Amino acid sequence: MTNNTTQAPTVVDVEGAGKSRIQSLRQRVQQLLAFGGLLIIFLVFSLVKPDIFPTYGNVTAILFSAVVVGLLSLGATLVIITGGIDLSVGTGMALCAVMSATFIVTWHIPVIIGVPMAIVFGGVLGAVNGSNVAFLKLPPFIATLAMMLVAQGLALVVSNKAPIYFDDASGYQKISTGTLIDDNFLAGVPLPRNFPNAVIVFAIAAVIATILLTRTLLGRYDLAIGSNEEATALSGVNVKKWLVIIYAAAGLFTGLAGVMISARLGSAQPATGAGYELQAIAAVVIGGTSLSGGKGSILGTVIGALIIAVLNNGLQIISVPQEWQNVILGIVILLAVYADQLRTRRGGVH
Repeated sequence: MTNNTTQAPTVVDVEGAGKSRIQSLRQRVQQLLAFGGLLIIFLVFSLVKPDIFPTYGNVTAILFSAVVVGLLSLGATLVIITGGIDLSVGTGMALCAVMSATFIVTWHIPVIIGVPMAIVFGGVLGAVNGSNVAFLKLPPFIATLAMMLVAQGLALVVSNKAPIYFDDASGYQKISTGTLIDDNFLAGVPLPRNFPNAVIVFAIAAVIATILLTRTLLGRYDLAIGSNEEATALSGVNVKKWLVIIYAAAGLFTGLAGVMISARLGSAQPATGAGYELQAIAAVVIGGTSLSGGKGSILGTVIGALIIAVLNNGLQIISVPQEWQNVILGIVILLAVYADQLRTRRGGVH
């Protein structure tokens, strides 16, 4: 006689599935709240400056200004989900920009090769961070703080403390400020025109980051390590290896940000990048990713980056001094972290 009995789900399976659904629901609610906040901020500035703020040109400028912070925040999301932090993304971006200029301007490597080299260089910086965290057991705060100082110093050394300018003929600037979608391409078509390439690059990078986090082993282990690193290791996952891979993947986005900011400026400025790490972390937290690790989303991070861009743009339009803009951004970061702590307390550890 054949036994066709089916094993009933255990209590643990049911509880686990229930917790997963609750976490997914909470994450969607957080994304909706962040998106609602974005719309409210946009509406307020539109009412204050209706002739300037909601125009197509200004909206395009907002999207353009969100690119660099957005790219950095994509990588920061992967790291923060592990329960870590990366303070080196700002100066690491500056170093990658300098290396891009070194490859293309100083070493005369073609742009089509030099750009990937600069992006990979960012991945190497990330891998070093990951190795220090995984193998040397350094706290991520200390490991990436050290890398922040190292990258800042190397950017000045490699560039000889001076900006490196790109030749207009190289077409390097078009990576950021050029337009694939222009008036000629869209002749007679009622669609947005003169759209900066940088925004398209950011959109593609966000899609890639989403796929990494939701459709690959990297994303699965990223979330698992952040939820419970010890349990993940006991289940047979090589946590050290995957930490290095995750930090390296995050570094690739830092490298891409270095390319985009240097293409936008037309030069590699070795002193640029300071403070960008705070805005990137703020975008991640505003988007609902938990600083304690184990949960987060790329969509939320993109919304967070847009909120920061809208705030900066709107405050500039209504002539708020730069020092007060920093104060307001700092308050937003405090509120975002406090909200994250409240979510953690109400929902348990994760």
